[in-house]
Amino acid sequence: MKKYTHLDADESVFFERQLESVKSKTYDKKFTQLKARQLIPVSFEAGPAAETIKYEQFDMIGMAKIVRDFATDFPSADVKAKEFRSPVKSLGSAYQYSVQEVRASKFAGKPLEARKANSAKRAIMQMENKIAYFGDADNGLGGMLNNANVPLVVLPNAGAWTGLTSDQILANLNAIANNPIKVSNGVETPDTMLIPINEYTLIASTTRSSTSDTTILQYFLTNNPFIKSVEWLEEAKTAGAGATPRIVVYKRDPDYLTLEIPQDFEQFPPQEKGLAFKVPVHQRIGGVLIYYPLSMAYADIA
Repeated sequence: MKKYTHLDADESVFFERQLESVKSKTYDKKFTQLKARQLIPVSFEAGPAAETIKYEQFDMIGMAKIVRDFATDFPSADVKAKEFRSPVKSLGSAYQYSVQEVRASKFAGKPLEARKANSAKRAIMQMENKIAYFGDADNGLGGMLNNANVPLVVLPNAGAWTGLTSDQILANLNAIANNPIKVSNGVETPDTMLIPINEYTLIASTTRSSTSDTTILQYFLTNNPFIKSVEWLEEAKTAGAGATPRIVVYKRDPDYLTLEIPQDFEQFPPQEKGLAFKVPVHQRIGGVLIYYPLSMAYADIA
């Protein structure tokens, strides 16, 4: 019996080879506007069989004191651990070719249409980005932009930035950038700031003053000692309370937060469905784990 019932031997070989080519093209496809993997360190460590990701946070407790010779009343020190868990869920989509599409491509000597495969990958990546930023409360997955343990900073100058002066905007930027340093007593130092695209374009194109050729963004990056990178993020436009714009500062380091991808995007063998061949695609995701919430801060523009 032939592998694909409705195809002859030559068509089956053509189909197999074309699927290999499509698979390669799909993995190579880049979606630059979906920025989660660019902005959040990715971890594949858990592996495809994982159902839950567990991590432990340790805290050193204890004290010391001045003691005399032959003393026996030494105070104790110890380590206290707290355990956190996150579930792992599957993402799925599919694309298909009809028997006639395979035969037409073979007859014309043209490759199979790769955009179908790219569309399935795009669907997976869109869901990955949505979970990366906002999580999925129904499935217990955490996101980067709405973690309840991350401090929310009240900006010194309220209102839309189009109505603020350059000095007021700079005060807002410094207020959120410096917050993790203050609340952690210097333990945490964020290095990255994410800004909604409208506010980003404003500070990137507005001069510091009428006598300056430096933009607000350039001035901020030059003078703030902690933030090394300011990026725009479309999803931040409505991430705040009441769908307001939200700014985020954090340390872009896998020791501080990770986007958990136990199984990266994969394609399975085609499944014959009537006069079509359906190709399932799949990925496993564990949401975003934030190991040190005080190393981050949110600020809503309202």
